[in-house]
Amino acid sequence: MRNANQTDIAIAGGGIVGLALAIALKQRGIDSRVYEVAPEVKEIGVGITMLPHAVKELTALGLRDKVHAAGIENYESAFFNRFGQLIYKEPRGLRAGYSYPEIGIHRGRLHRILFEAAVAALGADRIQLGKRCTGLDQDGNGVILHFQDTVTGSAIPSVRAHIAIACDGVNSAVRRTYYPKEEVAFEGINTWRGVARGKPILGGHTYIRIGSIKTGKIVIYPIIDSYDAEGNQLINWTTEAPLMGRPKNDWNKPGKLEDFLPIYESWRFDWLDVPDLLRRSEVLLEYPMVDKDPVPRWTFGRVTFAGDAAHPMYQRGSNGAAQGLIDARTLADLFQQMDDPVAALKAFEDARLGTTAKVVRTNRATPPDFINIKVEELVGDKPFDNLDAYITQDELRALSDNYKRIAGFDREKLG
Repeated sequence: MRNANQTDIAIAGGGIVGLALAIALKQRGIDSRVYEVAPEVKEIGVGITMLPHAVKELTALGLRDKVHAAGIENYESAFFNRFGQLIYKEPRGLRAGYSYPEIGIHRGRLHRILFEAAVAALGADRIQLGKRCTGLDQDGNGVILHFQDTVTGSAIPSVRAHIAIACDGVNSAVRRTYYPKEEVAFEGINTWRGVARGKPILGGHTYIRIGSIKTGKIVIYPIIDSYDAEGNQLINWTTEAPLMGRPKNDWNKPGKLEDFLPIYESWRFDWLDVPDLLRRSEVLLEYPMVDKDPVPRWTFGRVTFAGDAAHPMYQRGSNGAAQGLIDARTLADLFQQMDDPVAALKAFEDARLGTTAKVVRTNRATPPDFINIKVEELVGDKPFDNLDAYITQDELRALSDNYKRIAGFDREKLG
């Protein structure tokens, strides 16, 4: 792209994708400015899993070692029914032959690593906090982004840029400019998420899925090792359950244990006491399980969407962040390769829209824990004596491999 340093790129949203994009652009000699709604960066929230294709992107940003040190590498993934019986187990990351590990990490830690890397690369003045993008206008020469002070709620001076990229999440104000009547898609599934300290489960390097959405489901994995002097890990958990007629809840709402604990009260196995883990939670949040229907376009002249602003997907499968990081690298590459930045935005849409739409639909219909659902249907939601009489391990492996292919991290493709 000619005169890259003179192209003024505004990134609305300084989360994982916005910061990764800013770093990737700087690596290619292209400056940008990031406008983030949070007034300060804090290590809050719960966990996130960086699948091998996400770690590949973080490696390209020079952050693999820092992320690996801040999190816990997953050696294996294990699927159990709600009676604690092992259904299927497979190696993950490096132990599955990938060139990149799979890492569970506290989302706040990951965000801070990216934030500090972006400040070091771009300079603190180019990462502006406490600015909520409320919308934009554009003409033939550029884009005018409008902002609100996060703390006071008052309007602050607008910003003019040649190019604007919306990385402002599932409730993107920029996307709302072009899809004003759009709503999130909600099918009555609620999630509760939290973290609790505890002794390592199954060796302390296992990504665990128990049960199914039909009868109660929980995902458990460690995100911080040696969390205290007693050798505990910080363990992340996520539950899913139907809301049974209740209205959709808000984001980041404090959760109430009594709203979902009864589902898991009997889940006491010789290798894990699930209700005890839930009761010991130090953070407990409630989320709706929502996404948005794929749209026909992301790019409108000098504006495009990326990450959750482009393709919000169900919070399952650990793939939302990975797809957003791929967006960031794809955009940065196209800005570097193409003379016309507006054409680069359209090329980005052409490269990524169809692929991510397929992932969104797959996460709805056949998520990675479809294995649990399939076994539950075959066995009749009861303990089994011989699972091979219903479905073989090879058949279960095929289900797992199919999701990896669609999500873009099958070993043959990724390496």
